[in-house]
Formats: sequence, structure tokens, C-alpha cells
Amino acid sequence: MHKPTISRRLFVILNTLVLSAITLLGIIPFIHLLSISLSSNTAAMAGEVRLWPVGFNLDAYRYLGEKVEFFRSFQVSLTRVVLGTAVNMFLVFITAYPLSKSNHQFKFRTPYVWFFAITMFFGGGLIPTYMIVKNTALIDSVWALILPGALNVWNMVLMLNFFRTIPKELEEAATIDGAGHWRILWRIYLPVSLPSIATIGLFTIVGHWNAWFDGILYLNSPDKYPLQTYLSTLIMSINSQMTSISIEQIKAMENLSEKTLRTAQIFMGALPIMVVYPFLQKYFVKGMTVGSVKE
Repeated sequence: MHKPTISRRLFVILNTLVLSAITLLGIIPFIHLLSISLSSNTAAMAGEVRLWPVGFNLDAYRYLGEKVEFFRSFQVSLTRVVLGTAVNMFLVFITAYPLSKSNHQFKFRTPYVWFFAITMFFGGGLIPTYMIVKNTALIDSVWALILPGALNVWNMVLMLNFFRTIPKELEEAATIDGAGHWRILWRIYLPVSLPSIATIGLFTIVGHWNAWFDGILYLNSPDKYPLQTYLSTLIMSINSQMTSISIEQIKAMENLSEKTLRTAQIFMGALPIMVVYPFLQKYFVKGMTVGSVKE
């Protein structure tokens, strides 16, 4: 092997420093958030907390463990993620597959592609969308959070382009063996598209988990709010975190404050995605380039 040149070494060092700095910029806010949630009321309100808890205590998490509203909204978010991801991915698959064919195989492919693509640049607007959701009896239902955006066109385009890189020989061989389009999709296209599916699936999961505005629009009952909508309503109201705490509870938990409770809930809300993300990170490198056969 050739010995790395000085310029190559400098590049590697500089690149490592820059990427490390970017990583720290992403991690430090979460460390700061966790530190505030584990600090005393006095230190948190005085702004003394930086990257390490001051007056360490777990009162915020103890109270959070007894907060029914938080876990109810957490459950709603989990339901939304499971149902929403399943619906989104299914529609992406069955839409991307025919559109990945040539004009010879699918005669009206181009008009359909434009039909979907135009929705990426133009939308009906907030009020018409709300009227559609209302007139279809989806208001105050978890389906109001899923069906209006059931097909993500951008994800569909990514999957379409990946399908087009799959060698035609695989499909031709399956067709000779008597396989139809459904079997080709589920038995050939999807198994060799796992990196792309993992990438798009993660985008979908994060999108559903972080969504909050549609919950405010379409849900009338706070008991049905997903977690991010629940947290946003608390953050927008200065003292709403503490409205359900009695005087006896406040005396029993002197280190509990609106700020520590708020940061504890925000950290717990972000924790599931932070746990899942590292396991799927590797797919981002090859998710849109890997195929089943190298030609």
C-alpha cells in the first residue's frame, strides 16, 4: 500500500475535526436538556445548568411516571407510527412499482408520474384540506393524522428510482416461471430493496413521531393528542405543566418546577427516535445505491 501523503493526512484530520464538531453541535442540546431535567428547581430557574446536572434529583421523572396524560399521548403516538408507517409504506410500494416500468410496459406511465409529481409543488391549502378531512368524518380520529398524507410522493420517487436500478433479468426470469406482478413485487423487488426500504421507513417513522400541527387541527379532544401535540400545547402555555400539581405535591417535591418537568417530557419524547436511529444509520450510506446484481 502507498504511504498517505501529507495533504491526504491533513484532509483526514480536518475532515474528522469538522465532522466531530458537527456531531457535538447535535448532541450538546440533548445533553443540556437532560441536565436541566435532572437538576434542582433553583439551579434550573437561575440558568446555572450547562452540561452537567446541578443539585441532582429525579423528581421530574418521578412525577412524569405518574402523569397519565403523558403516557396516554405516548400511546397515541405509537399507534400513529405503527398504522401510519404501514399505510405509507404499502402505498409507496404499490405506486412506485408500476411507475418504475418503461413507457412500453406501462402505456400511461408519464401522465401518472406528472399527476403525482405536481403535488410536490402545489397543494390545496390548509382550509380545503381541513374541509376534506371534516367531510370524510375523520375529525377527532387517529386516521385524520394518517390518511391526509398517506402517500409521500418524495418517498415514492426515491423508491421508484431504486426499483429502476434492479436488473430486468430478475423480472424476466420470474415472468418465465409464471410469476405475476404481485409476486414479482413481494418476492423479488422488495427483498432486494431492503436498504432503501429501511431508509424510507425511518424517514416515515420520524415524520409521524415528530408531527404535531395536524393533531391541533384535526383532534378536538386533548385525550387523543399524540405526544408531540401534547408537548407543544404545554410549551406554548407558560404554567400549564404545573396546573395539575396540588399544593401538597409541590411541598413534597421541592425540586420540581415547570422547567425541569418540561425538559423531562421533551427528552422522553425524543428518546425513542434517538434509540432507533443508530440501528438504521448504516442504511443511509447504501440505501439508494445498492442493488441485487452487479453488472
